[in-house]
Amino acid sequence: MARQNYQVTPPTKDPNDVYPKVPGIDYNDFKLSSERMPEEQRSRAFGQLYQYESARKDNFLGYQSNQKLDFKDDLSLYLNYHINNIGDPFVSGNHTMNTKFVERAVLDYFAALWNAQWPHEYTPELPAKDWKNSYWGYIVSMGCTEGNIYGLWNARDYLSGKFILEDPYAEEQARLASQDGRPAAVEPRLLYYQAKAPEDAPDRYTPIAFYSQDTHYSIIKAIRVLSITAFNEAGSGKFCCPLTYPADYPPGYSLHYLDENGWPLEVPSDNYGSIYVPALKKLVEAFAKRGYPVIVNFNYGTTFKGAYDNVAYAVSELVPVLQQYGLYEREVEYNPEHKKSDIRTGFWFHVDGALGAAYMPFLEMAEKSGNFPVFDFRIKELQSIAMSGHKWIGAPWPCGIYMTKVKYQLLPPDNPMYIGSPDSTFAGSRNGFSALLLWDYFSKYSYQDLINKVLYTEKLAQYALDRLKELEQYLEKDLWVEYSPRSLAVRFKQANASITFKYSLSGEVLYMNNEKRAYSHIFMMESVTPKLIDNFIADLKAPDAFPDQQSTGVPYRQEIITPDAKRGIFIPLNSRGFK
Repeated sequence: MARQNYQVTPPTKDPNDVYPKVPGIDYNDFKLSSERMPEEQRSRAFGQLYQYESARKDNFLGYQSNQKLDFKDDLSLYLNYHINNIGDPFVSGNHTMNTKFVERAVLDYFAALWNAQWPHEYTPELPAKDWKNSYWGYIVSMGCTEGNIYGLWNARDYLSGKFILEDPYAEEQARLASQDGRPAAVEPRLLYYQAKAPEDAPDRYTPIAFYSQDTHYSIIKAIRVLSITAFNEAGSGKFCCPLTYPADYPPGYSLHYLDENGWPLEVPSDNYGSIYVPALKKLVEAFAKRGYPVIVNFNYGTTFKGAYDNVAYAVSELVPVLQQYGLYEREVEYNPEHKKSDIRTGFWFHVDGALGAAYMPFLEMAEKSGNFPVFDFRIKELQSIAMSGHKWIGAPWPCGIYMTKVKYQLLPPDNPMYIGSPDSTFAGSRNGFSALLLWDYFSKYSYQDLINKVLYTEKLAQYALDRLKELEQYLEKDLWVEYSPRSLAVRFKQANASITFKYSLSGEVLYMNNEKRAYSHIFMMESVTPKLIDNFIADLKAPDAFPDQQSTGVPYRQEIITPDAKRGIFIPLNSRGFK
């Protein structure tokens, strides 16, 4: 039979000459065309795929992603179902092919674990104190990045004095439109209203974002996408930095991290990777006293060092500042003519708990320590938490959870018709399979089971640290081995390319005493075993395992920029792990 002449574009080059070469993969076996692929070719492709993914899984060490999964037997049946949890998880909706009832069970589980008030309630007929403190959240279809974006989006609109009201004219508009002879739909819709800043306080509704130098770049990228102003962008060149070098910085912080106006690009971190609270406090105060509301992102398990911000302590230090400058609680008018207003905070505290929010509650149960870095809704000022499900828990694809409280949603207090947007989540369609994965996982394990898993990974981190220290002695060279308290990550000098590929090692470049250093790290997930660590150490004993690194950096490059160009936010492009 003659080939059809389909109207499609031909390639400009052979993809084999353009795309990266992947060991063990013949791209020709994966190329799709207008014809059905022969079964022999499909079989070769699947064989290569299985061999490649199996080898990567067996040696996976470099990222915080648990590869020990056990979902196939119970859940494979549902791969042939389109399960879509579009919209609010607490409104069942008309798309009945969903798992929202499962999603609600998972959200309740985490609400209890994170010490939120549950179950979720929206009952405006009852006194507000009975339901406004209950949680609201949903299972995200991306990883923690989606939860972070959604949290920052809510923070921006909440602090900038926005309100959402139902459009009261929708039905009347449809009735009038129908007079022209065409059917007109009554579309329930929500309108955004913006509170007006008073003349004597022009920055009252301009939120300023604060985040540490160990923050994942997706937070900074989200801030840019949402047009939120970062503290350096708002302060540098406008007024004097409140931090004095070196007194207000952590030990070892370099003068070269300050910009031309003496401002840090990001809030300094200590040597372990935790946000440096004294510097954060002074930076926040500098903006609070000028009337700006503040957004603070805290990290709970940073993506490279696995470090934890002491959220409870940081908040306790910031609260007196917020109270002093009228930001702890403030009135926001949305209808001055009828004297309608809302009482809101002038701050938003968000926790990026991509890694730690999933397992640190179980470590706290195990330690029974009064000195644990609390991060959850026991901190009454906390507004939102985001977490990745594919990291410590483990999942075949990215997923996670976003959680806040009902009282932080954008609803006027006297509008009982408001129930949130019909799609109150970030995405439109949402993956309903992730709810099944998380439910399946937590239905199989007790708290004690999960405590045991955490203790296993903690002991494994200590084992890996000890083995790397032994390796330093064996090789008689400094491998720059580092470890942050309670972390599941161990950092060390970057190995050669073949070892980096074999163990999927993440990398980061730092400078130490004017010397350029390339680091790698390994993460202790449940899928990692002592035997895998031993195999890794054995490979690192090879003579060429640690090639000499270029000690000097790239030459400084002066960009030609127009004198009146405005410098914007600092955005790291890579490293700092993944979400």
